[in-house]
Amino acid sequence: MQIDINHIQHYFFIGVAGTGMSALAQYLSGINKQVSGSDREFKEGKTNVRRTQLEAMNIQCFSQDASGITEKTQLIIASTAIESSNPEIQKAKALGIPLVNRSDLLNAITRTRKTIAVAGTSGKSTTVGMIFHILHTCNLSPSLITGAGISSLKTKNRIGNAYVGSGEWLVIEADESDGSLVKYHPEVGLILNVDKDHKELTTLHEIFGTFHSQIKDCIITNTSHPETLRYSTTPQWDFGLNQQAGYQGKGFKQQGFEIQFRVKHVEFRIPTLGKHNMENALAAIAVAQFLGLSLGDCAYALRSYPGIHRRHQIVGRKKGVWLIDDYAHNPAKLAAAMAACQPIASKLIAWFQPHGFGPTRFLRKELVQEIAHTLREQDEIWMSEIYYAGGTTTKDISANDLIQDLKALGKNAFFVENRTDLAKQLQNHLTENAVVLLMGARDASLDAFAHSVFHDL
Repeated sequence: MQIDINHIQHYFFIGVAGTGMSALAQYLSGINKQVSGSDREFKEGKTNVRRTQLEAMNIQCFSQDASGITEKTQLIIASTAIESSNPEIQKAKALGIPLVNRSDLLNAITRTRKTIAVAGTSGKSTTVGMIFHILHTCNLSPSLITGAGISSLKTKNRIGNAYVGSGEWLVIEADESDGSLVKYHPEVGLILNVDKDHKELTTLHEIFGTFHSQIKDCIITNTSHPETLRYSTTPQWDFGLNQQAGYQGKGFKQQGFEIQFRVKHVEFRIPTLGKHNMENALAAIAVAQFLGLSLGDCAYALRSYPGIHRRHQIVGRKKGVWLIDDYAHNPAKLAAAMAACQPIASKLIAWFQPHGFGPTRFLRKELVQEIAHTLREQDEIWMSEIYYAGGTTTKDISANDLIQDLKALGKNAFFVENRTDLAKQLQNHLTENAVVLLMGARDASLDAFAHSVFHDL
């Protein structure tokens, strides 16, 4: 179905509380569309933070009982997690209201603005955040649709993953995990990296290859990553750590919670962690330069980069121990998150909650390899049981299987089945110069969990 958002006024989202869905809903509300939605988390008489945030953005929220769908509803957007037996799906069909998925709507939105699409198996949200912050700071007033809340936009009544600006550019996070990446035709397209995650590399390259062929004006790739080199067609805009990169980072240093490096003799200082974030920044700088901004503009803007929710988010420091919360969940992200925290303290204690039995089974070998390679002799890795979001699956693997794999490699690896016991079990492992890094994704309660661990340290 070809969607023309200029001729549709009333939208209804089934599963509106989801990260990707809520961003689209907020964007449409921001351009004065009538937006409503439901979610299984919305229960009558019970307070829900996400519902409160959406309602503050003029999005009417309902329980998932079909009461919010009326004859005025012109388009229904359904999360991929919604079953066909859902009463709202059934009502939509009965009323003859068109049903589309999230990526179809996002594709329609990108046709209304010049689009910068950030793709890759790691670093998308952070790079989107950096691009948005540079353009916003330099008064280009960009719009934004992304997967994680940007700290400067995330307030009590804002989720922070969408923004409607007055400028011509829209910055989006383009996802490969569901194959929807192939739907976008952006003016500027970035390919940050390609690693086994959700799908095998051969399948991923088919998806990224199609996306690459549909980029209109400028293709920006990471020349440091072996799997992205095949997509390098405009090398003057490429970025990386090697000589052929148009935007090469030199002299990397991390001091405390700040990284420093040079690009073409211009000094950059960014309040974040890790060499991987220098690469993300290089990608953002290349975009800004393509749009006509100077390196000085970029350096000035990135000094105040606010960060992304649950990306190396500092929860606090207690008894000499830093506690940091991070969204890392695939092998490359885990390795990058852990490596970035190691300069902070002499001992790293990392905890990881895998999500999904299928993904954990699929990535077991790579997860173990990356964690083992990154851990120093004094560091520790802890895991709790796999997060199960519901649905039908074969529960034939445990997080403890990965822990046993790591123990067999001589690593300090520990299994704490119930994560509520983590803080208590960590007590005898903490030193005065340590950092505790909590990692996991897809589980909305992880933010609150991080604060509870800090409270109990």
